[in-house]
Amino acid sequence: MRKSVAEDVTGLLKRLSNGDRGAMDKLIPLVYRELHQIAEGYLRRESPGQTLQATSLVHEAYLRMVQQPHPEYDNRAHFYGIAARVMRQVLVDHARARQAAKRGAGKKVPLNDNVSLADGQPIKLLVLDEALGRLAIIDEIKARFVEMRFFGGMTAEEISQCEHVPVHTVRRQLRLAQAWLHKELCA
Repeated sequence: MRKSVAEDVTGLLKRLSNGDRGAMDKLIPLVYRELHQIAEGYLRRESPGQTLQATSLVHEAYLRMVQQPHPEYDNRAHFYGIAARVMRQVLVDHARARQAAKRGAGKKVPLNDNVSLADGQPIKLLVLDEALGRLAIIDEIKARFVEMRFFGGMTAEEISQCEHVPVHTVRRQLRLAQAWLHKELCA
């Protein structure tokens, strides 16, 4: 991202944090490509036949973000972390709706909400969401780091910047969280 665009994003995030609702409309065109890449990265990990497209995911996340009160964004990484959380909720809601349609409508709806852990073993998105909820009760930081990494596609360095912790701490927490999730989901 060009320095002037990065400065524009930072300025718009500050305006948004100060209550300027119009700042979001100016912000989205500047961050849209990166949000789209986050969405594409997540959807690439899903099984073939996924009905939700990256563009739809970004647009739904945008709609949800403009309808909620805006936190004080520390920086761009913090904004992307929050966007990742919103995208996760969109994906979980989408998977729940498909599951409900399959149960309630009596017609076949492909349930393509599988994702993979690092070892390639497929898991259900809803099962992952529930496991992350349990992890958040035990260790909120690990759950937040996993969310940023897995759903937001953020690097350890970006998470480090966003959370104001050393990058080696982020990597260690992610490894521990991955081990916990693997045990929880594959046992």
